[in-house]
This record gives sequence, structure tokens and C-alpha cells, in this order.
Amino acid sequence: SQTLSAAPTDNTARWLRDVQISPDGTAVLFCYKGDIYKIGVDGGVATRLTTLPSYEAYPLWSPDGSHIAFASDRHGNYDIFVMPSCGGSARRLTSNSMPEIPAAFTPDGRHILYNAAIQKQASSMLFPHRSQTEVYKVPVGGGRPVQMLGTPAEAIVFTPDGKTMLYQDRKGGEDEWRKHHTSSITRDIWRYDLKSRRHTNLTRHAGEDRNPVLSPDGKTVYVLSERDGG
Repeated sequence: SQTLSAAPTDNTARWLRDVQISPDGTAVLFCYKGDIYKIGVDGGVATRLTTLPSYEAYPLWSPDGSHIAFASDRHGNYDIFVMPSCGGSARRLTSNSMPEIPAAFTPDGRHILYNAAIQKQASSMLFPHRSQTEVYKVPVGGGRPVQMLGTPAEAIVFTPDGKTMLYQDRKGGEDEWRKHHTSSITRDIWRYDLKSRRHTNLTRHAGEDRNPVLSPDGKTVYVLSERDGG
């Protein structure tokens, strides 16, 4: 395996992306130049987990920290893969011709949720655009993907009991990096009850509210927001 120094020198790597801390808080995954690396939270030397010339990105930890899921274009477009978090062979879980981006593991670790613009429901009124993805799940051990939601749901976070998930919506194709944007198309944070299939808007703000993070006890949601001049 190859290593990457994280020491603060003139040669320090820049543009590290897709940072994900492990469930036990001891390690961090990140993407650098199209490969997945792992490093301890105290810094040091990062271990390169993927080595192919393809582009690997969007890593996610499994709930027990034993595996990671990620997207790779080694077969032409992004597909979902899973591999041991200590390194090793990766298994391909999806093969659709549309890009598929991992969103979350289910709390029991048995499925991976992902976003992809593959097939709208017959009753959907959404314009069929690549920005308007659906949510699918696929077994970690391999199997048939199943559509969970026909509407966009990004940055998915499950409550500890697995009965509810939080997500940010995507109402259109607006640039996600646009600053100080205020309109009806900006993101909101929603709560989705998997049993009742009820969606509840938690923010209802004309500016951006995004990237929900749940507290360990599951009672508090932290959100990035541009309200109050932020």
C-alpha cells in the first residue's frame, strides 16, 4: 500500500475531499486525487486503500467500522463498491449505466442506500433530470437494488433505532456552492418516518439548510445554515 504524509509542510496534500470519521472516532476516511485514504484522528501517515487508475470517491463507514462503501468509475461510470476498512479486495454491488453515489448504511449494516437518477415512479411530477435522483438500497452481500424514495434525499442520516432518517432535499439543479442564495429552491432538512412514510420539513427557511448531523443520543440535529448572516 502507499502512504500520504499529513504533516504540515510545504508539500502537504491539498483538496482532500469527502471526509468521514469512523463510528468509534479513531480514524478518518478521505478522498485525494481519486483514491480513498485512511488516517488516524491524531494525524500521521495516511494509508491508501484504493490503487486503481480509476476515480474512487464518496467513502462511507459501515456502522461497526469493519467495511467501507464508495463509488468508483472503474467500469465507466460510478457504481457502488464495498471493501474491508483495513484494505483488500472491493466487491461491486451495482451495475446500472447511470452514476450511483452511496448515501448511508442502514443502522444494522445490512444495506447501503445510494442516490441515482434511474427511474421515476409513474406518478412522479418531477422533471426527469440528473439532478433529481431517487434513493435506492442494495444488500451489502449483493443482490437486487430496491427503490426506497422517488424524490431526491441527500446526506442521509439514520436515527439509532433505524426507524427514522434525516436528509437534505434537492428541489432543482441550482449550483450547490452558490453563496447567500435565498429562494424557493434552496435546501431544507427533512425527517422521514420509514413506517408511516411521512416526510416532515424541519427547517422551512428560504436560505440554505443542509448536511444534517445527529447527536449520539439521537435527540439533536446539527445543520449547516446561511441564516443569521452565516
